[in-house]
Amino acid sequence: MAAAAIMFQGTGSDVGKSLIVAGLARAFTRRQLRVRPFKPQNMSNNAAVTSDGGEIGRAQALQARACGVAPSVHMNPVLLKPQTDIGAQVVVQGRMQGTAKAAEYHALKPKLMPRVLESYERLGAEADLILVEGAGSPAEINLRDGDIANMGFARAAQVPVVLIGDIDRGGVLASLVGTVALLEQEECALLKGFLVNKFRGDLALFDSGRKIIGERTGLADLGVVPWFADAIRLPAEDAMALTSPFYLGGASEGVDNLQNGRATQIKIAVPHLSRIANFDDLDPLRAEPDVIVEIVPPGRPLPGDADLIILPGSKSTVGDLAFLREQGWDIDLLAHHRRGGFVLGLCGGYQMLGRSLDDPRGIEGPAGRVAGLALLDIDTEMTGDKTLAEVAGRHAASGAAVRGYEMHIGRSTGPSLARPFLSLKNGSGDRSEGAISADGRVAGSYLHGLFAGDEFRHAYLSSIRERATTGVAYESEVERTLDALADHLTAHVALDRILEIAHGAR
Repeated sequence: MAAAAIMFQGTGSDVGKSLIVAGLARAFTRRQLRVRPFKPQNMSNNAAVTSDGGEIGRAQALQARACGVAPSVHMNPVLLKPQTDIGAQVVVQGRMQGTAKAAEYHALKPKLMPRVLESYERLGAEADLILVEGAGSPAEINLRDGDIANMGFARAAQVPVVLIGDIDRGGVLASLVGTVALLEQEECALLKGFLVNKFRGDLALFDSGRKIIGERTGLADLGVVPWFADAIRLPAEDAMALTSPFYLGGASEGVDNLQNGRATQIKIAVPHLSRIANFDDLDPLRAEPDVIVEIVPPGRPLPGDADLIILPGSKSTVGDLAFLREQGWDIDLLAHHRRGGFVLGLCGGYQMLGRSLDDPRGIEGPAGRVAGLALLDIDTEMTGDKTLAEVAGRHAASGAAVRGYEMHIGRSTGPSLARPFLSLKNGSGDRSEGAISADGRVAGSYLHGLFAGDEFRHAYLSSIRERATTGVAYESEVERTLDALADHLTAHVALDRILEIAHGAR
């Protein structure tokens, strides 16, 4: 393989591996290198569709964007999508291979390593540098057998490793030193350096800590990365992000909520479903200064002052519909609608809004038919075929341009489809998509990524409350944030040393 390579593993989940790889990808791409991201195994219900109709983790799609290239199924050859009751959906090189419970997947992993290495080699043929991201932590030695995500891959591909610790959660010395102590000698030989991430305060105060880590592990100190506040402007991969104060508090910026005694902000409530998927659909809404997006955790009612309730995507629609009812959110939702509020369902959330969901083959769990929320006059049958496609078209009500992707199992039929939400391009013609209720206040669509389009986002929000154009250009904001992240890492990380380590993989 011609490409240099380096792998970033973490002392645990959510230490910032994905963000660091995205920032380094942009930084090294600006040096005119052909950079490619690679994550052997990912577990996430936030996924993206590739141009050839495959799916990969959302983080790898963002990293590809940082490299200035289109996402490829080979950037994330194994994707696990957790489902209720039946374990996880297993996606290999972009295609669903079935489902597996934990023990079944543990037995399957060794058979997947050849596919992982094949994808790695294919990326290497077109790149100067591959930035590999681990999953979870290599210190989970109870899972070492057949590992393809961390040291198992590093050993198979002989890729040098940088270990990342998160100082914000505390115990960073113990987590870095302890991780190294738990690894085997052959694995330690691949460890070349460490990074400390999410530091707040005076960097000089941690000089002694850096020295201790270096002395105890023998690893090169590659830098301490200060807290990057603008990370919230980039799509998050892990649903753990939804438990942060930023999401729970419904943060918004810079707008008074009252004008002549009337609320000027649009408040959107989103129930945090147990298998919520593709929640980055909400990010462009959060970017609007006159919009509050509140993720409502289990155990709390949906707020009565919301203008709009969005039912998000789900990896287990039938299971999450039951979960929604367990929380009493169905009662809150119906009361919201009776008060004149608006409701939008996206993908799985769209299916929940219908009269029924039928899973005759037990694709998502036990076979059977359940009643929906009956806010749309549609019925959905879960089918074995999965729809994966990038699409474009127009918002039926406003004519605003839309782009996005479909990623779903199931087919919906019924009278409400006669009032489509979108008109999508279909070869030389158009096709209707989604549905709207007779009163016009409930809508549903299978399309993810809708709100990234500035024209559509403004048109849809204006249909809820008259508003001025805010000037938010969401896609441009993502690009600016990636550039700022690259600048941030360039200032605090030893990039030249990382390149030297990566070239040792050749």
